[in-house]
Amino acid sequence: MTEIKQLEAELQDQSPRSILKAAFQRYDNIAVSFSGAEDVVLIEMARKLTDNLKVFTIDTGRMHPETYDFLERVRKHYDLDIEVLFPDSEEVQQLVGRKGLFSFYEDGHSECCGIRKVNPLRKKLATVDAWITGQRKDQSPGTRNDVPLVQLDTAFSTPEHTLVKFNPLANWSSQEVWDYIRISEVPYNTLHEKGFVSIGCQPCTRPVLPGQHEREGRWWWEEATKKECGLHADNLIASSQSH
Repeated sequence: MTEIKQLEAELQDQSPRSILKAAFQRYDNIAVSFSGAEDVVLIEMARKLTDNLKVFTIDTGRMHPETYDFLERVRKHYDLDIEVLFPDSEEVQQLVGRKGLFSFYEDGHSECCGIRKVNPLRKKLATVDAWITGQRKDQSPGTRNDVPLVQLDTAFSTPEHTLVKFNPLANWSSQEVWDYIRISEVPYNTLHEKGFVSIGCQPCTRPVLPGQHEREGRWWWEEATKKECGLHADNLIASSQSH
C-alpha cells in the first residue's frame, strides 16, 4: 500500500501518457478497460507505449447499436483484439424471468448492473495484476471527486489477490479529452453527436441538455450519489467517507 501511495505521489503532475507508461513498465499482466465512450483515448495513447496491449470491454446485452458499431470501428482502426466479456446467461435469464426486462426502473440499477457488468468484470480482474480505466474526477460530482491516479482496488482485491487500478485521465477535463480526440483524429462513438455525454446501457442512458452535468444522463431516476454501476464501487466508499 505504501508503494502505491508513493507511486501516486510521483505521478501527481504527470500526463495521462506518462501514467500509462509507468503502468506498463511496472506490470506485464495489465489490461485496459474500454467502455465504448471517450476512454478510447487510452487505446490511442497505449498502443504506442507497449507491444503487449490487452483491452477488454463488457457487452451487457443492452448496449446502443451505435456502441456496438463503435467497438468494431475501434477494433479495425487499431488492428486490435478487444476481449468482449459477457454476463452469465443463466443469471440474466433468472433475473428477467423473475422481474422482467426493466426491473431497474423500480428497484434501482444495482442488481442488473451486478449481473450484467460487475460479475463478468470480477472474473476478468481475477486474472490480471492491474487494470486501467478512463475514470475522471469531473465525470461525477457525487462519486468521482477523489479519483486518484493510481490506487489499490479495494472493490476487487481479495486476500489472495491484490489488484492495482490506474486512472490516467483522472485529472483531465472532458474538454481536454475531446481536444485530444480531435487533434489525434481518434474514432469516437457517434452517440456523442446526439447529446449523449456519458454512455452506458441503452435503457439507462439518455442525452443531456446543455448545462446539465454528463452524469445526469445516467440512471436519471436515481439520486446523484448512487450513480455508479459497481465497476468502481470504491468510489462510493470514498465519497461517503469524505462527506
